[in-house]
Amino acid sequence: MYGYDQNVGAQQGYVPPQQQQMPGGYGQQQQQQQPPLYPEPSAPSLADAVRAFTTGQVTAEDFQQVFATSKVYCPRGDNPGFLALHNTQQPVIPMFTSLKELRRYAGKESKYFVITGAEVIDLLPTGYGFVLDMEGEHRMVFDAKAVEQMVEFAMRRMYG
Repeated sequence: MYGYDQNVGAQQGYVPPQQQQMPGGYGQQQQQQQPPLYPEPSAPSLADAVRAFTTGQVTAEDFQQVFATSKVYCPRGDNPGFLALHNTQQPVIPMFTSLKELRRYAGKESKYFVITGAEVIDLLPTGYGFVLDMEGEHRMVFDAKAVEQMVEFAMRRMYG
């Protein structure tokens, strides 16, 4: 194929480049590293944190630390910004812990954007709350007062 016999290299003692060893250590194959005996624990997902918080297994502060660094999926319209629900006691913004949860609520072809929980706390309009996983098994509602408390906690953590 391609103008030469592929078996010629095998007849001439050809060694593929990845197995050749260069003098002086350059290009030598590195030994495969064994996985660590005690791997670092991975951070819990936002969905795990929601489940743990709603069942009382983690504190509000622990939940907020996970929330701040997690991706949050938000449905969007044609204009920039959050979509709010006003047919509730207080206006709330639906948000989701995963694209799967968002699609369960808004449909397969829905538009969305992704931000971190810290950005949610920073950008959420005053007087609005939010709902995490509105159609999910562990739905969480944060009213405007709870959001204010989250902002205060974030400020204390950041500025002391």
